Amino acid sequence: MSQPAFRQPDAQQDWIARWQRIARRIRVPLGFVAAALYIFELWQRAPRLTAVAWSLALVLPGLWLRAYAAGYVKKNRELTVTGPYAHLRNPLYLGSMLIAAGFAVALLSWPVALVLSVGFTVIYVPVIASEERFLRITFPGFDEYCRQVPRLIPRLTEARIPGSESQSGAFSFSLYIRHREYNAAIGATLLYLSLLLLRPLVAGFVNAPR
Repeated sequence: MSQPAFRQPDAQQDWIARWQRIARRIRVPLGFVAAALYIFELWQRAPRLTAVAWSLALVLPGLWLRAYAAGYVKKNRELTVTGPYAHLRNPLYLGSMLIAAGFAVALLSWPVALVLSVGFTVIYVPVIASEERFLRITFPGFDEYCRQVPRLIPRLTEARIPGSESQSGAFSFSLYIRHREYNAAIGATLLYLSLLLLRPLVAGFVNAPR
């Protein structure tokens, strides 16, 4: 059955396209700025173990949410409305935000938090807008899904979306592996190792006798 073509105002299409082009250009430089600021802040003062411990309250749920979502989502093949997607539309992005916030807490750094906030806004807003436009065109039930499920703040109860009974209600480890979501856990582990070991290693190298 053919679906009616979805049309948006040209102005709305233009701002999404323009913002995406800008985001693609500044994504890598912004990443270097965040990394440089992270190293600078780490060099300025040693992280407090209590802050590092508290950061786990954000990082671990973020990693869990990304892993949980990766085991359900079937990108471009179906509108996923089960698992975490029955509570919010963008669990992967919320997971990333929690992880980033956690490492800002670990450093107790407002500059790092500010750069990360700007980066996520600049990168994710056009990405989410573009993805929602694609999903709205591709899947007729997307508007109903949007009416029931928030974009980033999870609803407490599971939404009952028409057609969701046809989707698997179980987490798929093969999907988790296919999406290579384990890379998030590896990256977080390396960042925690840098928090604990980078400063003393660099200090030992700088102060080593010549």
